[in-house]
Amino acid sequence: MTANGSPEAALQRIRADIDAIDRQIQDLLNRRAVCAQQVAEVKRAELTAAAGATGELSFYRPEREAQVLRAVMERNPGPLPAAEVAHIFREIMSACLALEQPVRVAFLGPEGTFSQAAALKHFGHAVVGRPLPGIGDVFAAVDAGDTDYGVVPVENSTEGMVTHTLDNFIRSQLKICGEVELPVRLHLLASPASDPAAIRRICAHQQALAQCRGWLDKHWHGVEQAAVSSNGEAARLAAQDPTTAAVAGDMAREGHGLQSLASNIQDYPDNTTRFLVIGREGAKPSGRDKTSIIVSTHNRPGALFRVLEPFQREQLMLTRIDTRPSRTETWTYLFFIEFEGHQDEPRIAAVLEEIRAQTVMVKILGSYPQAVI
Repeated sequence: MTANGSPEAALQRIRADIDAIDRQIQDLLNRRAVCAQQVAEVKRAELTAAAGATGELSFYRPEREAQVLRAVMERNPGPLPAAEVAHIFREIMSACLALEQPVRVAFLGPEGTFSQAAALKHFGHAVVGRPLPGIGDVFAAVDAGDTDYGVVPVENSTEGMVTHTLDNFIRSQLKICGEVELPVRLHLLASPASDPAAIRRICAHQQALAQCRGWLDKHWHGVEQAAVSSNGEAARLAAQDPTTAAVAGDMAREGHGLQSLASNIQDYPDNTTRFLVIGREGAKPSGRDKTSIIVSTHNRPGALFRVLEPFQREQLMLTRIDTRPSRTETWTYLFFIEFEGHQDEPRIAAVLEEIRAQTVMVKILGSYPQAVI
C-alpha cells in the first residue's frame, strides 16, 4: 500500500488537478466558441439590415486579433513564455473563426513552402489553404474573390525586397491588412534513396539559393544550382529524382518524406523573411500599426527629400524605403515607403496630404497591425 506522502501519491494528486483543470479549459473553450457563433449571428443580422444581405461579410478582423494577442502576451505571468501562450490563443481564435466562417487563404505553393508556414502562423491551422504557383496568381485569386486573403513574401533580412511582390502592388487595388515575420531555417534535402555522391543538381527558389549561396559554394562547389518556382517545388523534384537535392524547410521535408543531408545551411543565422497579408478590405487602427505607400515623384532635384521631410518633422518612424522603375517613363522611379502608424490618425493623414500636394502620385497600399508573434 502506498503511503500518502509517497511520490506516487503526490503524482496522483497532481494528475487529478490536471484533469480538473483540463475539464475547466475545455468548458471555457466551448463557451468561447459559443460567443464566436453569437458574433457571427449579430454580424449577419447587421449586414441584412444595412445592405439587404447583398454586401460582403467579413468575420476576420486583423486589428481585433492583434489586440487580443498583444493583451495575452502583456498579461502573461509565466511560467509559460508569453509567445508560446500567444501561439495557443492564435489557434483558439482560428478554430472559433472557422465556426463563424472558414477563412480561405492563398499562398505561394505548392504545399510545404515558407509562404504556407507564414499563412498558418498568422491565421492558425483552421484556415482553408490554397497553394498557387506564383505570386501574381495569389493576387489574382484574392482580387477575384476566389480566396479571402493571400500571403506573399515581401522581403528577406539578407537578400532584400521581393521585387515581384512590389510590382504586383503597383498594378493591384488590394490592401495590405497584416504582416508576418518568419525565421527561415534552410536544409539540404534529398530522397532517402539518394546517394549524396550522386547528387548532380540542387534546386530551390532563387531567394533560397541566394540565402545559402556561401554554404553551397563551399560544400557543394561545382554542383548545378537551379532556380525553380518555390522551395516546395524543389522538394517535389528531389522526391522524384535521386540525383536532385532541394534547399527547403521543415514543412517541405516532412511533406515529401525527404532526408536531411545538412541542416541550417543559411549563410546568416538570423535569416528572416517578412510576408504581407493581402485582402480586399483594409484594417482599422489596432494601436500599433504600419502604413505602406507607393510614391511617384517629379523628376527634379530634391524630390525625394521633399517627400521624406514631413516624416522627419513629425517624428514618424520610417521602417522601409525601396525603389522600383516606374515602367512608364525612362529613368523614373517609384518609391515604396513604410512607416509606423495608421493612415486614419490625424497627424499621418496630414502628412499624406502634404506629400500628395508635391508628388505625381501617392498610393496607399494599406495600414495594418504590426506583427505580434
